[in-house]
Amino acid sequence: MSRRFKRAEVLARLSSQIAAKQSLLVVGAGNGLVARCAEDAGADLIVVYNSGYFRLNGHPSMLGNLPIGNANEIMLELGGRSVIPVTRDVPVIGGVYGVDPTRDMGLLFEDMRRAGFSGVINFPTVGRIDGQYRLDLEATGLGFGREVEMVRRARADDMLTMSYVYKPEDALRMVDAGCDIIVGHCGLTAGGDVGSTNAMALEKAFDVLNGIFDAVRKVAPEVILLSHGGPLSSIADAELANVRTGAVGFVAASSIERIPIEQALKDACRGFKGIKVGEARAHSRV
Repeated sequence: MSRRFKRAEVLARLSSQIAAKQSLLVVGAGNGLVARCAEDAGADLIVVYNSGYFRLNGHPSMLGNLPIGNANEIMLELGGRSVIPVTRDVPVIGGVYGVDPTRDMGLLFEDMRRAGFSGVINFPTVGRIDGQYRLDLEATGLGFGREVEMVRRARADDMLTMSYVYKPEDALRMVDAGCDIIVGHCGLTAGGDVGSTNAMALEKAFDVLNGIFDAVRKVAPEVILLSHGGPLSSIADAELANVRTGAVGFVAASSIERIPIEQALKDACRGFKGIKVGEARAHSRV
């Protein structure tokens, strides 16, 4: 079972990788098998959130943003019973739905620490919502500000803090709250059986990321910048994002625990289905 890491210890690990020019890899794990394989392959962080649970049960990641199930309970259960018990020496981060007004964040953080989580990330997030619905959420006190305060409190509690952001102004609010890692989110990941069919173009994704990252660098150059989502679904895409935006790594969820698994399972099933059948052999009687 992986131990819980202090914030400074996690940041020291990540900083050493960055100094060595090694791209950071954060892997979303929806079960213990993905977590164990990710750690064996050198993942720097493992993230547990409700969308991983839905992904590995055959559903689109978008289910994690809908009012289906209890996001914080799913994270605690999945991390405490499936992911953390099979990891050994990798920090595990919990996806916290900070908007939830029925949950005391201090008590939730205590539960997370007991389970072995080393940090938080704001997921699900209202940051991906726009239009009148977003305005209504903000007007009723259920907006992005609650996620910012969740991150601020986690930082005060010495937990590593990560944030998914979709625009520069939200990134700056998270930086002001003391966020350690900003993840530029480009939307639902394209590819595979249930991925996005209308993801933004790759060049547009780089523009979005550069807008977010440039804003952060101006006020907090020490903050770690990672990319995620949208058209960034392959190894080549993630590498190009590093080169074109100055990101120092990638957050992989569907791009590791869904898309490659879909193809590998199909290939294995087709292979076994296609094996030869031998001639029946007669059995002698004594």
